[in-house]
Amino acid sequence: MININWDTFCSELSEIETIQEPNQRQKLSQDYYHFSPILQPLLKDKIGDIVVRPTTEAEVLQVAKVCVKYKVPLTVRGAGTGNYGQCIPLEGGVILDLTKLNQINWIKPGLACVEPGVKLATFDKQAREIGWELRMIPSTYRTATIGGFIEGGSGGIGSITYGQLRDRGNLQAARVVTMEDEPRIIELRGDQVQKINHAYGTNGIITALEIPLAPVYPWAEMIVTFDDFMTSARFGQALALSDGIIKKLVCVCAAPIPAYFAAFKNIIPSGKNAALLMISEANLEPFQELVKEYGGTICYQKSSEETGKGSTLIEYTWNHTTLHARSVDPSITYLQTLLPADRKLELLEHLYDHFGDEVMQHLEFVRLQGEMYPIALQLVRFTTEERLNEIMNYHEEKGAIIFNPHTYILEDGGMKTINLEQLQFKQEVDPYGLLNPGKMKAWLEREKHLEN
Repeated sequence: MININWDTFCSELSEIETIQEPNQRQKLSQDYYHFSPILQPLLKDKIGDIVVRPTTEAEVLQVAKVCVKYKVPLTVRGAGTGNYGQCIPLEGGVILDLTKLNQINWIKPGLACVEPGVKLATFDKQAREIGWELRMIPSTYRTATIGGFIEGGSGGIGSITYGQLRDRGNLQAARVVTMEDEPRIIELRGDQVQKINHAYGTNGIITALEIPLAPVYPWAEMIVTFDDFMTSARFGQALALSDGIIKKLVCVCAAPIPAYFAAFKNIIPSGKNAALLMISEANLEPFQELVKEYGGTICYQKSSEETGKGSTLIEYTWNHTTLHARSVDPSITYLQTLLPADRKLELLEHLYDHFGDEVMQHLEFVRLQGEMYPIALQLVRFTTEERLNEIMNYHEEKGAIIFNPHTYILEDGGMKTINLEQLQFKQEVDPYGLLNPGKMKAWLEREKHLEN
């Protein structure tokens, strides 16, 4: 806990909403880190001292100035749908809840400007009125905010076409409030946006974003089942590589994963491997030919008119797959693995045979640097931390890349390397290290990196 008089602190925030009630503070200091049995004991007691809810950029500037004056840590938060403790305040202080900074400033063909607290689903509903939608969304799109996705996410539904958030062109511009003695507003455009893209809010407070959009297609949802997992995986890869078939999602789940999907219990036959798909309705005829070629069975089909109403396949893919499995068996955890862009899927087959049911295969196909990769979000039957590390080490020894979901350190999870540009930007705009402290390894080791 920070040793200051919070009433005095609040008095300098004018009419900005603040929350000091303990249960609310605890709730707004959480995310889905409990997916990881490693993070659970590390983060369960981390709580902010106060929650502040600005509604305008001017109020964000005011909060930043007061935090710097009192040298109070500030952790930015959206809807808290991340999985690695991205928005959990390791050192207490202020939780800056940006969900009320939620204006859609403008939408035009191919591009939009929004505040960070806009919910992804809310935005898409409005953008579709003029024939556009977000290029990619996480499975938490109903509740997740756009700012939270940019700061804490990496890709999702739509990445099969548009790649990852950090790919050039997927974020056009950002307005950022600094944490200097006299906070400023900085506009980052073009490649400069990478300074704050997927940075966990460690080096600036986003107040506006320009986001490129994708044209809306009439998306149909499909589930195709297979007796054999490797056949389902090869089908998924063949579909991913079929450039003439427009798709938004290709997710493949090995048995017994589909058994965890309660909504499809009477639809997906027991013991089957399943591909969960979103395909343009205009391409269903060639799609059906591909299903036939691989011996699959279409067991579920939802028309584009029905898609978006009620339950959606989106909420059974990416990390919602993990969520559904854990609702049945809380001992299950997960991995995030980039497998090679190998047309024969040899490493995947080896890992599937080697680990069996201990590591249940879940694939999401994604376009990266012009190649199609299977990203695995495998479900793991957790026993011990030592065994989990053995499993991750084995994957990397065989040539896979693990994006460790069992750490809250930015560089140890998805980044894998020290990002000097993000570190230099943090030194410029957050000289006291008040933004989301403890999450950026580069800052903790800054003397070593900045000397070089």
